[in-house]
Amino acid sequence: MRLLHVVPTYLPAVRYGGPIRSVHALCRELAAAGHDVQVFTTNVDGSADSDVPLLQPVDLDGVKVTYFPSRILRRLYWSPPMQRRLSASVAGFDAVHLHAVYLWPILAGARAARAHGIPYVISPRGMLVPELIRRKSRWVKQAWIGLIERPNLEAAAAIHATSTVEAEHIASFGWRLPRIAMIPHGVDDPPPPTASPLSPDVAAAIACGPMVLAFGRISWEKGLDRLIAALVYAPSVRAVIAGDDADGHAAFLASEATRLGVAQRLTILPRHVSGADKEALFAAARLFAMTSLSENFGIAAFEAMRRGLPVVATPDVGMSEIVREIDAGAVVEPTPKAIAAGLDTLFSDPEACRRRGEAGRRHVIDHYGWPAVAQRMAELYRSIADVSKRERAAA
Repeated sequence: MRLLHVVPTYLPAVRYGGPIRSVHALCRELAAAGHDVQVFTTNVDGSADSDVPLLQPVDLDGVKVTYFPSRILRRLYWSPPMQRRLSASVAGFDAVHLHAVYLWPILAGARAARAHGIPYVISPRGMLVPELIRRKSRWVKQAWIGLIERPNLEAAAAIHATSTVEAEHIASFGWRLPRIAMIPHGVDDPPPPTASPLSPDVAAAIACGPMVLAFGRISWEKGLDRLIAALVYAPSVRAVIAGDDADGHAAFLASEATRLGVAQRLTILPRHVSGADKEALFAAARLFAMTSLSENFGIAAFEAMRRGLPVVATPDVGMSEIVREIDAGAVVEPTPKAIAAGLDTLFSDPEACRRRGEAGRRHVIDHYGWPAVAQRMAELYRSIADVSKRERAAA
């Protein structure tokens, strides 16, 4: 099949967290399975631009990625050149996959697909969560949803959710939606060991012994202030928070740790962490914490499970249902005392950590490899393409 993925940002713009990597991993595995996979995206990378060629396909692991400039309205990723290319080329694809909501490329992709009768899938990527809408830009988002996202979603051939939690959030809007296909993200195997030296800040973070690790984008919706507040009630626990800093949120977390008197037991690494540094943090951790206000899937937590770490998660994290089902850690209420109890119970029992971590590792290996996930997604694309062809033939 010829497949087009439209996503506002793409590699190498890793500051945007897990979705960037998961979209590429999906495209990579689809290409490896023999599909013709193209990506339309922008060159936006924060306030700067990715150092990539523009308006021509770039091969990334067999995926043809075309980057388009966005010079004004960059927070919406507005790109007239992308719109022109979509209008000119979308008719040549069997299916279109749109990743995200609220952003201009998704609107442009949906309109182009509808204009040419090409079926499309939308992955909201955890952005259609009522609580998150209420807490940030409520009125703007509600207006955008009513005018743009609802028509786009109702006209889609399918909506992709990565967890039961996300599917329930989407269904709660009560719209006349197409089927919601629940297909999880995949998880890559850890890279082979390397002799690369560790960065000084990582070496210092792991030198103090076992800790709880929170890894991923540092932003308000990740609920990291909950983790910091829990340290007050778990005096034996030390924590490390590492990842790209969104909107200077790391400074707020540091001030919270000082205010609560736990700064001496908290290390914050507000930068992109990868390679040997990332693996060293996972190896030094005794358990992993994900206390997000909402998380449609929780890629970083699955990465932790793949490495044999138990996970302490709050119920609004999509993967918490799996942690509970296979006893791969603990699911706790999103209060400081409840989070502290979950952390303390596991942190003080290395054997329980080992046993629950191994349960998670086996489960991820058996069920969340990227080739299997890509095959399920390809079956979804094929089904909507077949329906679209029959409808056009009958018209």
